[in-house]
Amino acid sequence: MSGIRAQQKEKTRRQLINAALNQLSAERSFSSLSLREVAKEAGLAPTSFYRHFSDMDELGLTLVDEAGLTLRQLMRQARQRIEKGGSVIKISVLTFMEFIENNGNIFRLLLRERSGTSAAFRAAVNREISYFTLELCDYLQQANKLDAEVAYLQANAAVTIVFSAGSDALDADKKEREHLAYRTIHQLRFIARGAMELANRVENSKE
Repeated sequence: MSGIRAQQKEKTRRQLINAALNQLSAERSFSSLSLREVAKEAGLAPTSFYRHFSDMDELGLTLVDEAGLTLRQLMRQARQRIEKGGSVIKISVLTFMEFIENNGNIFRLLLRERSGTSAAFRAAVNREISYFTLELCDYLQQANKLDAEVAYLQANAAVTIVFSAGSDALDADKKEREHLAYRTIHQLRFIARGAMELANRVENSKE
């Protein structure tokens, strides 16, 4: 029975997480949600909420963690697609734009809480972005044989540009999103060329 109870508990917890995400929109931020609203959306009594989260802040931090994990998993899938052939930058940007289109509320959460009033939320979002940047840095080091510092500079710049494009893409139509993707791809290519040039200078200075 313990296994069944654990499954049921996880199912209910997931209902609460999805209920909160479903209520986020361009007009509604997480801070505007109430515990009762989330429980009602999940089809649960408010008292059931406390069996899974101590308060709304804990639910919010869980959402931030899940948002970061979802994004990192998606970009790992993109790298698997890249291994089968294709432009690294183009596939990565198009995959990110697909994420924005299909998971707009998740990305809105990251953007809003990154500059929100809660220090705990800001730290959680910055931590997720740091994980994302470091993972990209490791990939660039291995794929392009870059010096660690150069790879980090490229990864940091790329993440900044992509997140900015993602913010613009949230409320864009299909044509506007395609234009954003095109612009972002070329911006990242400029950065990649600059990173390779800087890497070559670093290497030559060692000789």
